[in-house]
Amino acid sequence: MTTNFLSSADDPNTPVPSKTADKTAPLREPLKHLLIGSPKAVTGTIHYLQVLGYADVGDWSPLLPSPNPGEVMSILSRQILVQ
Repeated sequence: MTTNFLSSADDPNTPVPSKTADKTAPLREPLKHLLIGSPKAVTGTIHYLQVLGYADVGDWSPLLPSPNPGEVMSILSRQILVQ
């Protein structure tokens, strides 16, 4: 019974989504934040940015060793609107 509501893909009256990009849509661009410091400083900053509502703790990479002894780093990748 529901087949009466479905159109055939071969039907010339079936609307086709536009393949051209909408020129008025805002563009999104990747942005990476990199925190480098002691494990305490990096972890504290990640938690502070969550309190501010900027990024959840889970959005950051795990703490990674940096080239400098005693330092770690964490990366946050975001897509931001570019106008």
